[in-house]
Amino acid sequence: MKHTYKVTGMTCGNCKASVEKALNNIEHVTSASVDLEKAEVEVKMSQHISIEKLQEELPEKFSILEIEKQQRNVFSTVANKEEKTDLQKLKPLFIIFAYIIIASILLHYKNWNWSDFMLDFMGLFYIVFSFFKILDLKGFPESFKMYDPLAKVFPAYAKIYPFIEIVLGLMFLMRFQIFTALIVTIIVLGITTIGVIKTLLNKQEIQCACLGTVLKLPMTKATFIENTIMIIMAIIMLYKTYN
Repeated sequence: MKHTYKVTGMTCGNCKASVEKALNNIEHVTSASVDLEKAEVEVKMSQHISIEKLQEELPEKFSILEIEKQQRNVFSTVANKEEKTDLQKLKPLFIIFAYIIIASILLHYKNWNWSDFMLDFMGLFYIVFSFFKILDLKGFPESFKMYDPLAKVFPAYAKIYPFIEIVLGLMFLMRFQIFTALIVTIIVLGITTIGVIKTLLNKQEIQCACLGTVLKLPMTKATFIENTIMIIMAIIMLYKTYN
């Protein structure tokens, strides 16, 4: 017999391997295969195994739920709790954004200049966000590939992406080759934003890799907004500088 379950808590390839290993070690399970993008696992078993038994054998960070049961509870209080949890998980993102904005303002509050403010904001944005990605260079590519179109086609791109952000950050802060940095920003974040929009439209529940995998942030409209802000700033700077 074959059953499909929803599994929450999976963020990368290591999580996938951990879930498959735990379920395959259960007696009477003939095979367990995880679909990371759908956050689902297909379990084939020689005889029925209760959902409680499956949950018991999984590491604590993962939760397993029958698809049918999850659908029945979509509009239940459980769904409301998950929504609140998602908002709470975005708190680190809002705090980091606030710090970057405040730091950029303080750098120029005596001699205010919008262009310098935006360049420093973009530079600090890249440096800070790349820091969190570098904290887990193994897990980040797996999470990033789940929604970035270019990373899906060229996995090596996901591996070097944090370093691309570092270089762009330094270019903005040092005022080096600004035109090139602006163009690359529009292209790189434009591609990522396409993937974010597709994920949001498909209502996929996956982790956002904007702050790496250390901070568990859900993919939400906030991810779209942060990318859009950077793209708009880059376009404005191109217009002001070269027109």
